Amino acid sequence: MLLDTTSPETIHPSLWRASQLARSGTRCVDTGYPSLNLQLPGGGWPTSSLTEMHVSSTGAGEVRLLAPVFLAAGKRPVMLIQPPHVPNALALWAMGLNPSQVIWVQPDRNADALWAAEQALRVGACSVVMLWQSHTRNETVRRLNLAAQETEALCFLLKPLASAQDASPAPLRLALRPALGGIDLTILKRRGAQLDSSIFLPMSPSFVHRQNASVDRRPVAPTGIGTLRPELVG
Repeated sequence: MLLDTTSPETIHPSLWRASQLARSGTRCVDTGYPSLNLQLPGGGWPTSSLTEMHVSSTGAGEVRLLAPVFLAAGKRPVMLIQPPHVPNALALWAMGLNPSQVIWVQPDRNADALWAAEQALRVGACSVVMLWQSHTRNETVRRLNLAAQETEALCFLLKPLASAQDASPAPLRLALRPALGGIDLTILKRRGAQLDSSIFLPMSPSFVHRQNASVDRRPVAPTGIGTLRPELVG
């Protein structure tokens, strides 16, 4: 029996030509940005997989980038682990995320943060898990990716831009830089052809004033993990 060699995926789903984007083996979630969807295998953020984001500075737009995902999360929890600033409840609400859905974990040790991320992924209750780390070993990244494969949650590992030059086993790697009116996003690694140019993604201001609406300022988090304080800006 002759195989159609013009379509490598007919041989195995994980095969693709260097000139094409790979097909995603898992469900993908719409990023909310059509220009970004076109450049991601499967047309969106991959579930059951780890995505690395390398940011030039904290607050470069890494949280606002996921605002469409928060809107689509429904009532499922979103976990923020070791963010560099205290999450702001009003800002999260303005992005479409009810602060009562947010679980904020701020352990003292990186090892505990990594453990929390693995457990959150394995339990599978969260729609999004975001973990901030200044440095991670490749072995740790592999463990996170394996844990992500056990759930349909979106998993994001956020690291400094300087670490983008290091090798990583993460299937999808992005670099984020702030730009006037939005962010410039560079795809460092994907399952498919290399993209040489960056993608500009327009974004609204981090604070959106909503007329005649009440804000839930009493977010709920498990005892001992932490609660959001809306008076502090993250």
